Amino acid sequence: MLHFECDYLEGADQRVLQALVDANEQQYGSYGEDEPCSKARVLIREMTACPSAAVHFVVGGTQANLTVISAALRPWEGVLCADTAHIAVHETGAIEATGHKVLALPGRDGKISASQVEAAYNAHHQDITHEHIVKPAMVYISHPTEMGTLYTREELGALSEFCKAHDLLLFLDGARLGYGLAADPRVDLPFLARCCDAFTIGGTKAGLLFGEAIVLTNPKLAPCFRYAIKQRGGMLAKGWLLGIQFMALLKDGYYVRTCAKANAAAQAIKQAFLDKGVALLVDTPANQVFPILSRPQTASLGEKYGFSHWQQVDQEHTAVRFCVSATTREGAVEALLHDIAEWDD
Repeated sequence: MLHFECDYLEGADQRVLQALVDANEQQYGSYGEDEPCSKARVLIREMTACPSAAVHFVVGGTQANLTVISAALRPWEGVLCADTAHIAVHETGAIEATGHKVLALPGRDGKISASQVEAAYNAHHQDITHEHIVKPAMVYISHPTEMGTLYTREELGALSEFCKAHDLLLFLDGARLGYGLAADPRVDLPFLARCCDAFTIGGTKAGLLFGEAIVLTNPKLAPCFRYAIKQRGGMLAKGWLLGIQFMALLKDGYYVRTCAKANAAAQAIKQAFLDKGVALLVDTPANQVFPILSRPQTASLGEKYGFSHWQQVDQEHTAVRFCVSATTREGAVEALLHDIAEWDD
């Protein structure tokens, strides 16, 4: 069985793994206050063109999300997001468990717009009973989204402009950010640093054994943030393991290059389905593909391949998801392409 259910099915990229092996017998400080983490922070500040950014490393995406959101918001404040957002549907109420309500808006292909945020903001502040209602204080988006789509530079700019004008924080979940950067170079790290108050650079889904980098560009979020990391269980004793991995992944543009290869493989899979007349739930430019398969097609592929059943389209068709990652083996992609091509027309 070859698996395409998600983008964290393999271990580490060989470059990352070798860096860990090379450092294995050395000694470092603890809790992220060490030389590898310091070097990785400097590199991220250079890549984002934001020398004042506070950079922290945690093990996983859910930890990053709940730590940023809980640290940034007051007890009566909530976070706006798409109804398909990871924090709304796939984190087991982690945000609500910190005492903050997730305020979901109807997403379009996984995205929300500045006009939707404006409407939600106005609806709250124009309600004479607003002090009895959770106050929207943050906007959460992901790039790419859960649906594999990307925000354009213009869409992000509009969201950022409204948020800055109305004292809303903008937080971008970058669990798959490398694939987004590779798919649309116009939305790059310096641009995100200017638009967002906080964002993450995902490693778990892009070739690390584990690890996410939290980048805080709003100086108001930085004080005492390490307290929040510790309280939320995100402070790794052997924090240098994260610094070493991120240095290996980010140096010399490797992050984007390796994610670009995964994007190309995913786009080849998408084209193979299209060539066979298979419709897509949504068109995606990065590393996730959402074909709509008939029952026979689903059963046929399911004999050899693992993939996610995304949503039922009708009684005979299901939208499924195939993910390719930076560590997906070329042979697995080639086998899948071959078997799709062999389908009877």
